[in-house]
Amino acid sequence: MRFLVVCLVALISTTASAQTNFQGKAVYMSKTTMDMNFGGRQMSEEQKKRIAQRMKGFLEKTFVLNFNKTESSYKEEAQLSTPTAGGRGRFGAMMSSFSGGTKYKNTKENIVLEETEFFGKKFLIADEGKKPEWKLGSETKKIGNYTCFKATLVKEVDAFSFANFGRRGRRNNDDKKDEKPIEEKPKTIVVTAWYTPQIPVSQGPGEFWGLPGLILEINSGRTTVLCTEITLNPKEKVELKKPKKGKKVTREEYNKIVTKKMTEMREQFRGRGGRGRGRGRG
Repeated sequence: MRFLVVCLVALISTTASAQTNFQGKAVYMSKTTMDMNFGGRQMSEEQKKRIAQRMKGFLEKTFVLNFNKTESSYKEEAQLSTPTAGGRGRFGAMMSSFSGGTKYKNTKENIVLEETEFFGKKFLIADEGKKPEWKLGSETKKIGNYTCFKATLVKEVDAFSFANFGRRGRRNNDDKKDEKPIEEKPKTIVVTAWYTPQIPVSQGPGEFWGLPGLILEINSGRTTVLCTEITLNPKEKVELKKPKKGKKVTREEYNKIVTKKMTEMREQFRGRGGRGRGRGRG
């Protein structure tokens, strides 16, 4: 009897240790398509192709998610070189001004932190750790060797998503009444996620989490994020740490900072295009 008790205690300790030491690594490919209308400007197909090629480095990325039972760290995989969006113009300058960092989530403590850099200044964005209100579905599909279930979420559109930049048009001009009205951007969007209960962690790529299994695919507007590789309990463990670098701000405060800077840039480029060329002559 004593031997049985010792074996039972050892089994419980081993199981607890395995759960505590559990860690996984998931690689995701993110691809975004852009609205090439650019506010109704007349552009040839060749011009659109050149812009799309220049933007490829911004719209197609690889990310790595390291996770355990309660924490995760999501970061873009380092690239040898990052192509620029033509190296000039408002769009290229705007794209190169963003520099992503680590996105950390702790589902037990409801903590979501993101390190990012904007125009050379580092920020630490603290998001609300509120669990997303997913609607679980019964539809399933296979992703690799994993059976995944569908879930949907209604969320506000990210004003600074690459997928939405092409939707910005020129300012309305009363003198150009023949022009088509600028398409308004939707305020909300339906996000579709595919998660697998076979990996019972409430984690996922980027801002997405809160489902009873690891999220392997996200479809959000023009962006698709797909898991291409999973490693459970890798030999090399990664220490998951809360990011600490940068000025701590809320998501709302950060968006205001970016909006103000983008407005300043638009005014500068608009000035260079016409009236602004005479600036500085006295």
